[in-house]
Amino acid sequence: MATYEAPLRDMAFVLHELLDMEQLAKLPGYEEATRDLIDAVLEEGAKFCENELFPLNRSGDEEGCTYENGVVRTPKGFKEAYAAFTEGGWHALSFDTAYGGQGLPKALNVVLEEMICAANLSFGTYPGLSGGAYNALELHGSEELKSRYLPKLAEGTWSGTMCLTEPQCGTDLGLIRSKAEPGEDGSYKITGTKIFITAGEHDLAENILHLVLARLPDAPEGIKGISLFLVPKFLPKENGSAGPRNGVQCSGIEHKMGIAASSTCVMNFDEATGWLVGEPHRGMRAMFTMMNTARLGVGVQGLGLSDVAYQGACAYARERLQGRALTGAKNAQAAADPIIVHPDVRRMLLTMRANTEAARALAYWIGMQVDVSLKHPDAEVRAEAEDLLALMTPIIKARFTDMGFESANLGVQVYGGHGYIREHGMEQYVRDARITQIYEGTNGIQALDLVGRKLPAHTGRMLRRFFHPLADFLEEEKSDPAMAEFTKPLAKAFGRLQEGTTWIAQNGLRDPEEAGAAAVDYLRLFALVAMGWMWARMAKLALARQDGDEAAFYKAKLATGRFFMTRILPESAARLEAIKAGKAPLMELAEAAF
Repeated sequence: MATYEAPLRDMAFVLHELLDMEQLAKLPGYEEATRDLIDAVLEEGAKFCENELFPLNRSGDEEGCTYENGVVRTPKGFKEAYAAFTEGGWHALSFDTAYGGQGLPKALNVVLEEMICAANLSFGTYPGLSGGAYNALELHGSEELKSRYLPKLAEGTWSGTMCLTEPQCGTDLGLIRSKAEPGEDGSYKITGTKIFITAGEHDLAENILHLVLARLPDAPEGIKGISLFLVPKFLPKENGSAGPRNGVQCSGIEHKMGIAASSTCVMNFDEATGWLVGEPHRGMRAMFTMMNTARLGVGVQGLGLSDVAYQGACAYARERLQGRALTGAKNAQAAADPIIVHPDVRRMLLTMRANTEAARALAYWIGMQVDVSLKHPDAEVRAEAEDLLALMTPIIKARFTDMGFESANLGVQVYGGHGYIREHGMEQYVRDARITQIYEGTNGIQALDLVGRKLPAHTGRMLRRFFHPLADFLEEEKSDPAMAEFTKPLAKAFGRLQEGTTWIAQNGLRDPEEAGAAAVDYLRLFALVAMGWMWARMAKLALARQDGDEAAFYKAKLATGRFFMTRILPESAARLEAIKAGKAPLMELAEAAF
């Protein structure tokens, strides 16, 4: 059977020992974010995820959502769990207190999201979309829109979506055809069809707020002619309650490979009343606020799935008796040894664990940059955090979701034939994880964003926000012989990343296809280095504490870090060679030959 227990000890290690999250309490508005409060919130959040959400994961997958005459119903237990979730304020953990939120750091919400997605990814999509809608409205909505709608999102009685994709366009949003006609009262009539709309219709909240991309009559062609509109399912009354039905209807739900308990809807807008969010023709600017939030959130989905897959595989490997250890029986009283004695099983488990723990450290670090970018009183510090956040967003989205899928597949392999059978729960993680590599921009698109936008931006300024601190770290630690087994392989991998960056800068400017051909390998190389840096930082702490009261924890941390450095980080050499191979191996085959 699948199992999940929130890894609170490792989370505390990252938050308090590695990152000193309590420093966020020095930022305006976060004064109450002390370690005691942070730990208390996470302990209660863990209980909710383990006891309320995780038990619904398999049943929700088996039942799925149902559609009838425009009405979507979520699986049994979801409505009650959502009510308890919102009553507990979990959905509004980092929302502004001015609108009814709890005003806690965004980074703390990242930790909660990991637990939610590990326990029940389908459930997590509903509050996840609402959080994205809240962020977009808070940053780009008028005061009237914010005062009317943000408190409802903070209550959780109203939820949110983002409506981008249309039948003829996904990634290329410049092809959008949905139209918005201005009315005399300042509202707009929105007409068009949107597909793949997560949480577009459901029975969890009394109203749904759709953020819709559409074109005004005078819109220029392409991406620069798109505006963003808020279109509620039910138009609000003067007293703020949900009123008459708007001209928006769900015409069907998709029958998907995974996340079956998350409603994925076709939404039809028929002269639906909406209001402009932000400036005319500047909708992508506002929508990217939501998309970037969502991309980080999807990366955390991959992290959560990787962890729960590891936990299930580890429990099974301890219990399943098959064969004998290569060095002789370890469990002589039984007919066979547990499969955890076998080197290849350990390889799979350690791959899952080493990647997951590095990803957790990287996710929480970047989550803290969100708070610094929003709250720090020094504009220069805010700008540095914004740069690092922008640079790392495509890396986290792509690498973490690849990791989640890889870990789920390794989990199935550890289980063997039992992993392929539904009752053990592991095959669901494979199916659920697959969409994370696709939605919110495919991982290939993330790689193109990294090499095409982030690397050249401001003559490489974003890149320097990562390269310079890493170089400083390696310089500071090079004289410590105890750190050599971590810093030497990291320095080699960093050198490869620098070489790959130079190669792309030189060849990609000359020929964009060269940059495109290198993009995926470059993003993977960058992620390897970033995760390797996290391991070196964690190892530095563990080395100093391995003889203390929690010796077993820190020695396990060091052993896992050594595995990453010796068995995973060397992949960086292969990625560099693939980058330097150029576009020819990809582009020379004639199209007709495919």
